[in-house]
Amino acid sequence: MLELCISGKTVEIFRAKEPDSPVVYLNSYAKDGKAIYSELRRICQKPFSLVVISSLEWNRDMVPWSHPALADKAEPFLGGADDYLDVLGKEIVPQVEARIGHTGGRVIAGYSLAGLFSIYSLYRTDLFSRAVSASGSLWFPHFKEFVFSNELKANPEKIYFSIGDRESHTTNPYLRRAEDDTRAMEEYFRNKGIETCFILNKGNHYKNVVARTADAISWSIG
Repeated sequence: MLELCISGKTVEIFRAKEPDSPVVYLNSYAKDGKAIYSELRRICQKPFSLVVISSLEWNRDMVPWSHPALADKAEPFLGGADDYLDVLGKEIVPQVEARIGHTGGRVIAGYSLAGLFSIYSLYRTDLFSRAVSASGSLWFPHFKEFVFSNELKANPEKIYFSIGDRESHTTNPYLRRAEDDTRAMEEYFRNKGIETCFILNKGNHYKNVVARTADAISWSIG
């Protein structure tokens, strides 16, 4: 594993031995790259490179537009996804791929707000041919309307969606839409001819994050 600091972000590179392997760019809240990589190596038969990006300003970098906090003592959303996507495309991806060589396609992946960012990125760049939104925050205010009323930069080959079966069990009017909005977006992309996967996991948002993330990435590169 090689660790870099690029534009203030921590970038961990787990490089495939095989040439022309897909490279997965995983935006991560916690430094769980080694655990996810180990689980992926256990369950995935295909070669891949995994690039884990952390030290993110989570409520800024992963969020497409600003919105007030959803609860008392929670942080507001600061809408910096476009700025971070610029850094990802112009700084992180070129520097990573200068080290690992030509790739067999790129996957953008993430859990929670990073899953929201994965889907949003498809509307802003054609860098990624596949996307993973694991327990993605697709309930984010006005995001479903954005998805349905805008055009993708290019149709991806595959998109993965998942949600926990307890995630919508809340009185918060936004969070309670999590499963319905995720199902609606999966159906929307499937009807556009994109290969999709929807998984309803057991548990709440915080259960088995490493395993859920690894399962999602494994499907995307399968």
